[in-house]
Amino acid sequence: MTDPQPAPRSPGAADATPAVPGDPLRGRFAGGVHPALDVINRSLPDDRRLWDEDITGSMAHARMLGATGILPADAVERILEGLARVREEFAAGTFVEQPSDEDIHMAVERRLVELIGPDGKRLHAARSRNDQVATDLALHLGRASGALRARVVAVQRALLDLVRRDGDAVLPYYTHLQRAQPILLGHALLAYVELLGQDHRGLEVDLRECPLGAGAGTGTSFPIDREMTARELGFERPAPNSIAAVSSRRDATMFAAAIAACATTLSRLGGELVLWTSREFGFARLGDAVSTGSSIMPQKRNPDGAELLRAQAARVNAAVHRLLELPRGLALGYHKDLQEDKAALFEAEDTLARMCDVAEAMLRDVVFDRDRMRAAVDDPSGFLLATELADWLVRRGVPFREAHEAVGAIVSLAEGRGVGLSDLSLDELRAVHEAFDGGVAEVLTVEGALAARTAVGGTSPENVARELARWESRLASGT
Repeated sequence: MTDPQPAPRSPGAADATPAVPGDPLRGRFAGGVHPALDVINRSLPDDRRLWDEDITGSMAHARMLGATGILPADAVERILEGLARVREEFAAGTFVEQPSDEDIHMAVERRLVELIGPDGKRLHAARSRNDQVATDLALHLGRASGALRARVVAVQRALLDLVRRDGDAVLPYYTHLQRAQPILLGHALLAYVELLGQDHRGLEVDLRECPLGAGAGTGTSFPIDREMTARELGFERPAPNSIAAVSSRRDATMFAAAIAACATTLSRLGGELVLWTSREFGFARLGDAVSTGSSIMPQKRNPDGAELLRAQAARVNAAVHRLLELPRGLALGYHKDLQEDKAALFEAEDTLARMCDVAEAMLRDVVFDRDRMRAAVDDPSGFLLATELADWLVRRGVPFREAHEAVGAIVSLAEGRGVGLSDLSLDELRAVHEAFDGGVAEVLTVEGALAARTAVGGTSPENVARELARWESRLASGT
């Protein structure tokens, strides 16, 4: 009779770490996990921030297990008390991670068992880490939404303060980065308030379908009450399909896309500040606290914060792309690929939070040069009132295309002579189009051009005042 042969070992098995006593995930395996796999497999550094959501979901699950009779009441009471103590440790920053803590779910469960004993091992009945993480993530989206929307409002308030202080200043409106028409500074700043308002709405998260109870993806054979857990966690209803519940990351992806849209708005604001604070424009000056210097040129005042607003939107866009790519081509069901979702989502959230903070700081510490902006409007070589001439002709019954052609010829005439439109005589205007008369001089003023823009959405002073009041009321009421 020959001695039994040892089981064959795979290449590299000798490098595996020793098994961690009590590791609930290594039951069928010999020894510990290989260090190389452990590094890439461990998600606790990323998902640790979900500790509160994980405990909240676990408490709701425990109460449901008690209400349905799956667990005895005394065990549920001990579980809830233990989870409360785990929450206190996380909140106080005293929670100690262990090598067996592969993710936040296993970390919470491990500590619960340490605190209350065997009853802690009962908690995972009728659920899987698959539906657990999907629920944690959904709860996180709701909290992150509120935090980021508050930061967006802070930027809007800073803009409104500038409108109240300097909104009546005049500057050129640009198309194709060429001076086009005069506008009020308040109108330009309110444009960013409006864009951020759209972003604010986009960042709203509606918690509808609760994944908890979907198990690994096929549901569970226990008589659970999914309506109870959904209701307790603030969802409208349970997710109707267990596979979709654990394998979809659409809500996280769409939230990241909303973050990217907001980051793009802030990127444009950053680009605006870079231009306005340049020597070439000279429309604004950032304070010392939000400006940086050069390592070699002592005279430099660099708008690094504004430049980084432009640049950091790329981080968020890349995170959205990562989230879109993760499920592409995956078969139905949960796959470890989806673990990568949180790193991308959290990077997007953190980046937008930083962008909002620096944007608000710069807006709170910027001074506008009214004279420089007005000079850019009054520069006769810009011909910023050309559209007023065309509109004047239209009001005299001239078809717009005919008026446009006539004023184009007038601009060419003034440009050739090196003068502004108001420097041309009435005879010179009438030589181009006979509809001109002495009344045309009334429209060749900046104030007249601004006052005329009274249509909804225009840059007239009364419109800017009304929009300022509307937004102040809206932000005050939280609507």
